[in-house]
Amino acid sequence: MFTSVLIANRGEIAVRIIRTLRAMGVRAVAVHADADRDARHVREADIAVRLPHGYLDAGGLIDAALRSGAQAVHPGYGFLAENAEFARRCAEAGLVFVGPPPAAIEAMGDKIRAKETVAAAGVPVVPGGAEPHDDLAEVAARVGFPVLIKPSAGGGGKGMVPVRSADGLPAAVESARRTALAAFGDGTLLLERLIDRPRHIEIQVLADGHGTVVHLGERECSLQRRHQKIVEEAPSPLLGAEERRRMGEAAVEAARSVGYVGAGTVEFIVPGTGGPFAFYFMEMNTRLQVEHPVTEMVTGLDLVELQLRVAAGEALPFGPDEVRLTGHAVEARVYAEDPARGFLPTGGRVLALREPRAGLDVRVDSGLAEGLVVGSDFDPMLAKVAAWGPDRAAALAGLDRALAATAVLGVTTNTGFLRALLADPDVAAGRLDTGLVERFAAGLAGDSPPDDVLAAAALVFHAEAGGIGGGAGGAGDPWDVADGWRIGERAWTVYRLGVPVRVRGTAADAEEVEVDGRGLGPARLVMDGDEVSVTIGGLTRRYAVARDRETVWLGEGGRAWAVTRHDPGDPGDPESAGHAADGVVRSPMPGTVLVVKAARGDRVAKGQPLIVVEAMKMEHTLTAPLDGVLAELRARTGQAVELDAVLAVVTP
Repeated sequence: MFTSVLIANRGEIAVRIIRTLRAMGVRAVAVHADADRDARHVREADIAVRLPHGYLDAGGLIDAALRSGAQAVHPGYGFLAENAEFARRCAEAGLVFVGPPPAAIEAMGDKIRAKETVAAAGVPVVPGGAEPHDDLAEVAARVGFPVLIKPSAGGGGKGMVPVRSADGLPAAVESARRTALAAFGDGTLLLERLIDRPRHIEIQVLADGHGTVVHLGERECSLQRRHQKIVEEAPSPLLGAEERRRMGEAAVEAARSVGYVGAGTVEFIVPGTGGPFAFYFMEMNTRLQVEHPVTEMVTGLDLVELQLRVAAGEALPFGPDEVRLTGHAVEARVYAEDPARGFLPTGGRVLALREPRAGLDVRVDSGLAEGLVVGSDFDPMLAKVAAWGPDRAAALAGLDRALAATAVLGVTTNTGFLRALLADPDVAAGRLDTGLVERFAAGLAGDSPPDDVLAAAALVFHAEAGGIGGGAGGAGDPWDVADGWRIGERAWTVYRLGVPVRVRGTAADAEEVEVDGRGLGPARLVMDGDEVSVTIGGLTRRYAVARDRETVWLGEGGRAWAVTRHDPGDPGDPESAGHAADGVVRSPMPGTVLVVKAARGDRVAKGQPLIVVEAMKMEHTLTAPLDGVLAELRARTGQAVELDAVLAVVTP
């Protein structure tokens, strides 16, 4: 076994690999870009090496491994994990790449070649065609709409574009090719028949260098948004023993067809429209998967340890007939994203953090730490929370409890949405498909803070302005006046929190709190470190709390709200701004301007594409909000932009 391993990755997967290395008595070497110098994986490793040119610098990673005395490189996932050239360069430098042979990476990394290879091995594939041999328009006409366009060199859903009719094909091809070139350096595309309401089910495989290939059962990964998974489980609620056997055998044959060694995942699409059970090969991920914890929880195996042992030349310690699945496990991914804004990425500094206590039935894989800055440079996944139970209902309930104990203040996340999703009747019943999440999200109302949260935020502002027993005047005097008073009566103090919130009396003993004119009754605030206890109308709630300038963050039950105070007349105040900014085009996420499609002074029509912003595996096209003239254009190609930055102004 190796004595020292370099982890060519960051965040939660680096922390997770360090955990196994430490259990095995192997020294862990971390690497970091400048933005990550204080990150959790850096602090937890035995040695940390700076990467001046970032995580995609193969030469820098190999140099770091050699300088630190590492014998092997574990790539995690993302970055260079499926880069055959990086695997070759590791071998040339005398380092063991903890992954499959370069030839297997190449064979499965090219989706076109992968489909041809596994089809020759008898694995079913989705009808379609691919460049350069096929004209995509002709293939689409042959297989029939709807179709799905994919980058041949891609993975993780990046660049995948569904097309419902021939009219939408040219624009979809342009978008997919642009994304493929930017992300993978290869604009080659393939086109497949789009299977409506499919299930996404994948098989975990393991292969050693001695000819043994086994599968460890399946994972159901149908709960996705933008072709990216957010909830995964093992086993699938759809499969019985016979379906599992058939899919497992197909996955093993797919792995054998390319001489696979190590841990990998064969992904299948399963039609969800009824009829005889069928499945089709989608792709093989030649690396550890994000969702590997659920397989570990139902098998009792450590996949990272097995990866390392296979890479060191050992044989697998078990055969195909010795794998046992016990109970059920479900995992949810915590993302820096806003479900209320179409799952667009978010960012910020982690001001306060609470994570559920890990144990026999709960697992937390996290790269989070208080003070961490979440930007647009990396994938928005922050952590994974998983739960095991003797059956599916128990696992779902355990995951819900664990998410309720999670609070990330300072960065908007999807944690509250995940709890709502798990409570959906279709999810509870196992009636899953890859479009369920977005249909569910479309039926949700906006996540504006409820009255009790607005009242709690106002009380926090009130306490900080004048002391726990004071008002808003800043001197601790509960009789300070904010908006008028009568002799002998306490003053109302108004806080503009998107809607006016009025407090009369002290934060510790308010006679009355009103939210947008609605009286809530008397209130009481008790500060307790990073928590506040708020009693309104006889009902007490506890919130995690953090303050960032004019914003109070409150977290409770897995949900978190950012409540910002606005000064009267502030143009950013929704109460005073009205609809005056209807022609303003703002960035919906922190990211980079990819394309500018118009020029200042152009006449534009409502809905016309103006600017494309890219961040964290997705691009978003900003359109003209009304018919008019592009009076201001503040965006340029390659420009880094913040959330809500003004990029253009259209005037009638």
